[in-house]
Amino acid sequence: MARVTVEDCVTKVSNRFELVMLAAQRARDVSAGAELTVDRDNDKNPVVALREIAEETVEPDTLRELFVKGLQKHVEIEEPEEEALDLLAEQELMEARVAIPEDVEVTSGEEGEAEEEAEVTEDMLTVLEEAETDELGEGPEEPEADRAGALGSEED
Repeated sequence: MARVTVEDCVTKVSNRFELVMLAAQRARDVSAGAELTVDRDNDKNPVVALREIAEETVEPDTLRELFVKGLQKHVEIEEPEEEALDLLAEQELMEARVAIPEDVEVTSGEEGEAEEEAEVTEDMLTVLEEAETDELGEGPEEPEADRAGALGSEED
């Protein structure tokens, strides 16, 4: 049965050596669990592969590609285009940025630390001056309406 099948296949694939390689690849695929395109009829995988090639239910070009990929040691990985890489890098940069309020001034190094210390010292002096004026009673004067209201409520 296999001899007749090989003779039928030679008309589909002209080179017998190539036919053997393609049939072997298809037989390996069938052994690995590929779906059959013809009835098994109690035949072994190489005979089924030859029958599939003879009946043209599998493409020889597809088998060639699978055979070549199976022999390759280095599999080429499709790398993204340069523009896609630039967009990806820009997106990662945007995600990494931290939102800084507009009223905050960004400084770095010793200069920033010195400015921050000066602001803290100035704030502390302002607080101390306000506390001294409150103790001495030199705070802001109350309006006349507030005094009258306060005096009227005390007299009752």
